[in-house]
Amino acid sequence: MPGTGAAPPRSSRGEAITEPRINDRIRVPEVRLVGPEGEQVGIVSIGEALRLAQDSELDLVEVAPMARPPVAKLMDYGKFKYEAAQKAREARRNQALTVIKEMRLRLKIDPHDYETKKGHVERFLKGGDKVKITVMFRGREQSRPEMGYKLLQRLAGDVSDLGIVESNPKQDGRNMVMVIAPHRNQVASDAVRRTAKAEKHAASETPAAAQQAPVAQAPAEQAPAEQAPPA
Repeated sequence: MPGTGAAPPRSSRGEAITEPRINDRIRVPEVRLVGPEGEQVGIVSIGEALRLAQDSELDLVEVAPMARPPVAKLMDYGKFKYEAAQKAREARRNQALTVIKEMRLRLKIDPHDYETKKGHVERFLKGGDKVKITVMFRGREQSRPEMGYKLLQRLAGDVSDLGIVESNPKQDGRNMVMVIAPHRNQVASDAVRRTAKAEKHAASETPAAAQQAPVAQAPAEQAPAEQAPPA
């Protein structure tokens, strides 16, 4: 019972919630021990587990505190924390930072203006951004919402290879709004193409610079040979 009284203060601290107990912070009589390669050692006393950890120059880490008995593993805890931080950082880096751009259209938009607006939408989608398309109605145009719907559906169809309709056209006062989101694979493929293009450009410049080096050194190498005949 004394153990149950001490648990709440310890669990209320941030470090006890986010990090496992290690080594002599593990206050249980025995643990189910797992070796550094994942092998099952079995149920051993906490003293024996700590001795094995010390002999192996590893840490004893409690990985399943709610099990009976708790499960502990032999590992290099510092290396484990570093690798976990690296994975978390990489996961955050790979998360697409989605920005919502906005494009406004008039119901009676001329063909040239439509193509220009469509080009902007395509550029936004290629960049991995969502696009909020707003059709603005003027005067009597408000009585023809079906025309705004058709315009938005036309635009969605024209950029369907880059994005999908995330939010269907909806009337919003004097406007009609639709949201188009980029395909996930489109964002990834664009990033791959940009990286490949940059690497190709860098590779194309390297040989040119390398070919210039012998030319600059040639006169210095031939100088001794030109002095030989007078001797």
